[in-house]
Amino acid sequence: MTEVSRRLLLASGLAATATHAIGAGRDTAPKPWGATPSKRQLAWHAREQYAFVHFSINTFTDREWGYGDEDPKLFNPTDFSPDQIVAAAKAGGMRGIILTAKHHDGFCLWPTMLTEHCIRNSPYKDGKGDIVGEMERATRRAGLDFGLYLSPWDRNHAEYGRPAYVEYFRKQVVELCTRYGTLFEFWFDGANGGDGYYGGARDTRKIDAPKYYNWPSIVALVHEHQPMACTFDPLGADLRWVGNEDGIAGDPCWPTMPNHPYVQSEGNSGVRGAPLWWPAETDVSIRPGWFYHADEDSKVKTPARLIKLHDESVGRGTNLNLNLPPDRRGRLADIDVETLKSFGTAQTATFATDLAKGAVASASHVRGKTYAASTVLDCNRDTYWSTPDAITTPTLTLDLPPGRSFDLIRLREYLPLGIRVTRFAIDAEIGGQWRKLAEHSGIGPQRIVRLEKPIAPRRLRLRILEGTACPAISEVALFRQVAPAPVAPVRNTDTTTVVTTRWSIVTATAPGAKALLDDDSATAWTLPAPAPGTPASVTIDLAATETLAGFVLIPSRAVMANTAPPKGYRVEASTDGKSWQDIAKGELPNIAYALAAQRIAFARPTTARYLRFSFAETAIPAQRLAIAGLGAFRPKPGAS
Repeated sequence: MTEVSRRLLLASGLAATATHAIGAGRDTAPKPWGATPSKRQLAWHAREQYAFVHFSINTFTDREWGYGDEDPKLFNPTDFSPDQIVAAAKAGGMRGIILTAKHHDGFCLWPTMLTEHCIRNSPYKDGKGDIVGEMERATRRAGLDFGLYLSPWDRNHAEYGRPAYVEYFRKQVVELCTRYGTLFEFWFDGANGGDGYYGGARDTRKIDAPKYYNWPSIVALVHEHQPMACTFDPLGADLRWVGNEDGIAGDPCWPTMPNHPYVQSEGNSGVRGAPLWWPAETDVSIRPGWFYHADEDSKVKTPARLIKLHDESVGRGTNLNLNLPPDRRGRLADIDVETLKSFGTAQTATFATDLAKGAVASASHVRGKTYAASTVLDCNRDTYWSTPDAITTPTLTLDLPPGRSFDLIRLREYLPLGIRVTRFAIDAEIGGQWRKLAEHSGIGPQRIVRLEKPIAPRRLRLRILEGTACPAISEVALFRQVAPAPVAPVRNTDTTTVVTTRWSIVTATAPGAKALLDDDSATAWTLPAPAPGTPASVTIDLAATETLAGFVLIPSRAVMANTAPPKGYRVEASTDGKSWQDIAKGELPNIAYALAAQRIAFARPTTARYLRFSFAETAIPAQRLAIAGLGAFRPKPGAS
């Protein structure tokens, strides 16, 4: 049989009877199986990737978490350009913006009358500015969706931890839900309770978050005013946290979860067949930190790393929430803009052409004409190939045009019918022989399979190896990855950063402490967890006497079982290595889960030749302690 006649045979549908008999099935839709998404969750799944924008008083204090006692006059961007921020996000392929309207320090970026700790009392536009409103309008001008982040924790508010604060918080929710048009997402952070300014009390307040906030009532309050806004994170919300801030979803990452409070291990991978449709959002920053720090200009993720992040988040069925922090001008740094453009251009070119176009699809079984194999090729998420109810492990084959080369395979399930495929394999016919390319668990909203190198097979085959119901596959698409344009790295020009290349380890309680000074976050000082009364300790020679404003601790991001960063720290300084003075002691906020660089300012500048760090316990129970790096920074020029 010639190639042309074979393709005509497939196109006419006769190939199905010439190979495997197609199972008979009624031309009626399959019944949903298990949990299914709501209307707003379906709309959220279709966005796939959007940007986080962390911009607030922390941008001006060089912190990640503000204490709540910051003077509003510190907030004064010199050249705020929401259009520049939004344009860069759009060039990077982001489909929306989520702005931090209020972080844990309690400073509000909109001119609320509910508190004095807000933009009304800043120099920005003489107190008449509204960062939330300006970002919202710029986002809509660019044709993107807009969402907001509102921290439930407030380290400034005097009534935090008491009933009066919850009423204040609910009023904030209503203000944000009613002033800024349609929102696609409303983000509630999981960090709640701890030390803070609290109106001058300067104490520690602990809460039982689910009971204190009554999350179902707050989620309902959002939906009362914003019915299409997906709420993020607590039980009862539309979306869940993926369990880390590295941008890596579990493989697989099921969109279903048990109906009980969030468990981090479950959050990363989801639970197959669980009763709640509670999909994961994968949040990560383009930089090591969430807020802008000048000394991180040289540490912006490369376009190639962003492509890998896409594979590890969107490619596993979650949505990517990529943080883009503006600097003190109120703009994204040039390196961030260039990186986003390179990434976005490459991805747009990659996914512009579905190389499965022109293929002919056939299947071992079909449910009827409405659910024919060809529906996986029609670029319509609302049509799908399916089989009779009893057939849960069928096969679908694409007969490809000659010479069609690809290295990415994208699969999607029809979500309104639930997650039906448990495990699948993909094969290719090359040189007359079938070869298995991949085998995975979970398709769900999207599954991207990346091949080691491009191939041009004669045929491609999807085999459903295990399923809970007859499949409903809406897409099988093929693409060729376009490499991103290189972006020149930036050298760190921040004069406040102390270069550690001349530092050396004097003593340490365990070997391997040199990893703390190698400026490589992939290596770590790993040692047994400290015992009570016996802290882990390391003494460092700075090679010269320095005047220091604070230190930086970088937790390890490596995946290691039973390993955690330190909970707190003690820092001592010496000019001669003999006489020591305590200069700092405290807790490292949210380090167990955020794993972001910790920038800790000393109470006052300190002169030292030697630093000694002590760590008394791990942030969470673990057998080992791990720290990737230690550094320090000088006072800013002109600082007293």
